[in-house]
This record gives sequence, C-alpha cells and structure tokens, in this order.
Amino acid sequence: MKENIWKNIKLGFRTNKLAIAGVVLILLLALISLLAPLYPVDPDAISVDRWALPSLAHPFGTDDMGRDYLARCIYGGRASLLVGFLSMILSTLLGIIIGSISGFVGGVVDAVLMRLVDALMSLPTFLIMMVMNAYLEPGIQNVVLIIGFLTWMNIARIVRGETISLNEREYVVYAKISGQKTISTIIHHVLPNIMPTIIVAATMNIANAILMESALSFFGLGIRPPTASWGSMLSNAQAYIERAPYLAAFPGLLILLTVISFNYLGEVLRKVFEPK
Repeated sequence: MKENIWKNIKLGFRTNKLAIAGVVLILLLALISLLAPLYPVDPDAISVDRWALPSLAHPFGTDDMGRDYLARCIYGGRASLLVGFLSMILSTLLGIIIGSISGFVGGVVDAVLMRLVDALMSLPTFLIMMVMNAYLEPGIQNVVLIIGFLTWMNIARIVRGETISLNEREYVVYAKISGQKTISTIIHHVLPNIMPTIIVAATMNIANAILMESALSFFGLGIRPPTASWGSMLSNAQAYIERAPYLAAFPGLLILLTVISFNYLGEVLRKVFEPK
C-alpha cells in the first residue's frame, strides 16, 4: 500500500514540473525561515540609508526607515509561514473531531453539528475575522486562533462525508458490534483510512491561512509593526508605491509564489489519493 502511494506521488510530480518547483520553493522558504536568526542583519535596525535601491549591500533595498528589506522579508516569511502552519493544525484538528463524530454517530448529533457548520459557512468570514481581531490583542497567537477557528468547516464536511462512506465497511461494523468504544473505533478504523483526504485538505488550508493573514495584516488588523509579516509589509508599501515600487513587489511576489506552490502540491496529492 505504502509502496503504491509513493509510486503514485513520484508519478504525480513527474507529470507536473510546476509542483516540483513549488515543493522546492516551500522547502527553501521553510529552511530560510528556520535559519532566520543566522542572517547577520537586524530586520528592525533603523539607518539613514533610506530608500536604497536593491544592491549588493542591500539585495532587496531598504524601506522608508532604512531597514534592510531582505531581512524583513525573511522574518516576514517566518511569521506568515508560522501562521499558515499553526492555523492549519488547529483547523484540521477541529475539522477532524467534529466531522468524524458527526459522520460516525449520525442522527440528531449529525444534524445539529452540520447545521452549525452551515451557519458558520454562511457568515462573511473575513468580516468576522476583522471584528474578532478588533477585540483581541494584536499578535501571532491571536491571528492563528482567529484563522483556525474560522476555517475548520470545510475539513469537517469532508471528514464527515468520508466517515459516512466507511460506516458500512466490514471492519467498522465489526468494531461496533464487538462493543468497541466510539472514540477508539474512529481513531483506529476510520481516521487511518481517510487520512490521505485530510492531508490534501490541510495542504490547501495552509495557502488559505497565509492569504488570510496577509489580508488581515494588510488592513492593519493582523500582525502589526514592528513585527514583520508579508501582509504588513504590503500595507506599509502602499504609501510609497510610486517612489519605491520594490517595497510592494518583493512581499507580494513571495505571497503569490508561496500560495501557488501549496496549491500545486495540494493538486498533486489530490490526484494521488483520489479513487481510481
């Protein structure tokens, strides 16, 4: 089974060169983010060398306060990727718990939980995010909580559907009639069989979380200065778009490439794990 999965993954990447480039970029950005403290320039260090164009001394130039823009892009990527991964973990855990219980138990529990999901999905997510963020202290942890608690519904619906399809399988039916506890049956018999689908959905959720964080920070409601994030850097750059367009170009390009890379990775995984 595992050999077939790896074979299909290799085949998927072999037929999609852009996905290979996307994975390389994701790994490169993750590595750079982890090693950010090794970069010898302080991203918050102010100097008189304002508006410096990209050069050997400052590969991405400097901003309106003379701060090295490459250093800020590196640390901004660290914040944006951290928000993306942590939000994905939170939303995936919530989606798995609610979706699996809803699909496995069924009946009134299923009806109530799915009405809750429908109600939350009908709300304007970004507006709710803005309202919640206005009442919370600014910081990465609250951005993660806001995005995580507002993006679990799709995963819950997917997990519920997959769980319902497994309810009539012999090993699940046997576990039920043998008196195995509900939680134990879900953990040992249901989740392992729907994990590929969860992995695909979680990968897509990372891209969505990065976009949401960037949008919140762009409007000044997410990660706020002096902490760098790609979204807050874009927000700061809009005031100087004519004088220094590179201030918007670099973080905007990094957001675009990162989101596209995760989407290509998710597409390959979807094709690998979808029923043949």
